[in-house]
Amino acid sequence: MSAPSRRGKAATLEPDPSLPPVALTEEQKTKDGRWTPLKIVVWALIALAGGLGWTMLAIVRGETVNAIWFVFAAVATYLIGYRFYSKVIEKHLLRPDDRRATPAEVKQDGKDYVPTDRRVLYGHHFAAIAGAGPLVGPVLAAQMGFLPGTIWIIVGVVLAGAVQDYTVLFFSMRRGGRTIGQMARQELGRIGGTAAIVASLLIMLIIVAILALVVVNALGESPWGVFSVSMTIPIALFMGLYLRYLRPGKVTEVSIIGFVLLIAAIVAGGWVAETAWGQEFLHLDRSVIAWGIIIYGFIAAVLPVWLLLAPRDYLSTFMKIGVIVMLAGAIVLVRPEITVPAVTDFAIAGTGPVFAGPLFPFLFVTIACGALSGFHALIASGTTPKLVEKERQTRFIGYGGMIMESFVAIMALVAAISIDQGIYYAMNASAASTMGTVEGAVAFVNSLGITGVNLTPDMLTSTAAAVGEESIVSRTGGAPTLALGLAHIMQQALGGQAMMAFWYHFAIMFEALFILTAVDAGTRVARFMLQDSIGHWVPKFRDVSWRPGVWITTAIMVAGWGAILILGVTDPLGGINTFFPLFGIANQLLAAIALAVVLAIIAKRGPSYVRWLWIVALPLAFAAVVTITASAYKIFSPNPAIGYWSNHFRYRDALAQGDTTLGEPAVMEAVIRNTFVQGTLSIVFVTLAIIVIIAAVCVTIAAIRRGGGENHEDEAVPSRRFAPAGFIGTAAERELEKQWEPILADERTANRH
Repeated sequence: MSAPSRRGKAATLEPDPSLPPVALTEEQKTKDGRWTPLKIVVWALIALAGGLGWTMLAIVRGETVNAIWFVFAAVATYLIGYRFYSKVIEKHLLRPDDRRATPAEVKQDGKDYVPTDRRVLYGHHFAAIAGAGPLVGPVLAAQMGFLPGTIWIIVGVVLAGAVQDYTVLFFSMRRGGRTIGQMARQELGRIGGTAAIVASLLIMLIIVAILALVVVNALGESPWGVFSVSMTIPIALFMGLYLRYLRPGKVTEVSIIGFVLLIAAIVAGGWVAETAWGQEFLHLDRSVIAWGIIIYGFIAAVLPVWLLLAPRDYLSTFMKIGVIVMLAGAIVLVRPEITVPAVTDFAIAGTGPVFAGPLFPFLFVTIACGALSGFHALIASGTTPKLVEKERQTRFIGYGGMIMESFVAIMALVAAISIDQGIYYAMNASAASTMGTVEGAVAFVNSLGITGVNLTPDMLTSTAAAVGEESIVSRTGGAPTLALGLAHIMQQALGGQAMMAFWYHFAIMFEALFILTAVDAGTRVARFMLQDSIGHWVPKFRDVSWRPGVWITTAIMVAGWGAILILGVTDPLGGINTFFPLFGIANQLLAAIALAVVLAIIAKRGPSYVRWLWIVALPLAFAAVVTITASAYKIFSPNPAIGYWSNHFRYRDALAQGDTTLGEPAVMEAVIRNTFVQGTLSIVFVTLAIIVIIAAVCVTIAAIRRGGGENHEDEAVPSRRFAPAGFIGTAAERELEKQWEPILADERTANRH
């Protein structure tokens, strides 16, 4: 039995004596974290505010509940989780060392490996992970009531989602920015690794396609949204060139310029939408928008990361965080009363009009990204670890980025439950249920028998007119519902009813802008994974700077998710309603795979880490149970509203018998095709995930028995740069940063030339 490898230990690092220190000393870090009476008082108040919020939501609730308690409960829990729980993970499970150079420093190539300012990188990472999931999932899950979703979004992110993002980012960074599939192959062996790679690639196709589908639904036939989102591309290109060549290192300066240009694009979009040429050229059909996104996805994935991807993500982060914070402030100011029950009848019966299935497990796979997301593991092991400047920044970027996404999800949930329930169901029911008309929507919603709901045609037409849309019926995908909820709350705080249309299209624009960042980043990560996989047979493909390989693999992945996107756009049942359950399950299965890989890595690090293994084992166990149960429902359920195969056979038999009561032949053929694809993929995904989890458990047990395992981290290289760990540097970090400023300024000048 071989002894565990000691490769990469910090003791081998020797700093360059000609340079200032590259890391704070332990004494300096201890001093920065020292408790003072003021800190104790502040954290006690935060804990009290959070406890009060949870008490009002979960215990002392009446027929209505004030939305302000959602903000209190969420913010307090996030602050406590980040300050204390993530510190435990950092200290005992990961143990970062800023004396080590990151891959961005060691492999700097100006394309994929670029040491990036932590604030810009936080923006890129947050924008890439916070796509459709935190917007769509909570909106759809609102049909189950406000309490189950609130608990899972807030508590789930602290104990599961942020843990996954942080650990995957750290271990990928320690391995040269390897993808989760590459790490699985190294850590789990041939069978487990192959299963993880195949599952990751296939799930990535589904995830990116659904993200793009949400953008299509948000921008479809909306000239305002199309113009504003399109303008973010040249703005981002300008920002990338500005930081690279015109004013290197001037992050604050370019941030202000970018924000001003972004607001100008939004305002101009409203003007363009009212012009004749805007209506003629930008009032686009959904299929046209889909093809435009496919072309954009290819171009964005092959351009250097500093030119479009990072600045566009950073730009959109300003927008999303700004809007969510603004919405939270408006909720505190307006204090809207929520009339939606804590738990609805649909959660118990599992027969909801938005999606079918019982609360367990479908609440968890529907909310998906808002609490735990496998897609994040692809980003955290894709673009982000290749850009991290210092190891200790991974806590701020990984754990902190996911915390912010969860806050987006909570605000989306509050926005969805703040509008009239009848309007909510009219917007989120599929076109097959509402016939796409006001009359059909009214008849369908009122037939549901929901207490306190009495929808009228005037409610739908007047709401559509107020937000400047022709119709709001069956505007599925979550984005329109969130936009309406945001507009409903914001107009009470700023501008009144006359500003409803502005706030609605403002929200649509920022949602589509943000989701697109996940599409281009996801495509780039998928390209990395495919390049590495093909590289087993054609080694040249592993060279990420080899342009033919980049173009070929990008084209393959774009063609894959593009085909699914077109399928969703042409789906007669609404696309998002039928595909999102598969997205949620696939996403959570990928999270289980990522956590399984992390479990094996930590076990191999040695006995001192094993006692903290529960931090990863608990969310892994929960994710595995939820996703395998949900997969079993979708595969074996005899209820056609839940089971893919039962619905497939129902439509297939009806079509064979010439029975058209279920729809026209073309519609029935589409349902048969879609359910076959979904059912087959469900079987493939859950099988691959089970293989990976079993392999990881076996490797973990073996590593615990041996007292460790092989260390696949890259060789430790002494760092030759410094940067603070958090968004705002401590006093000691700022002092050290001043010593490094002239040195890093020379580097930026060299990059410019």
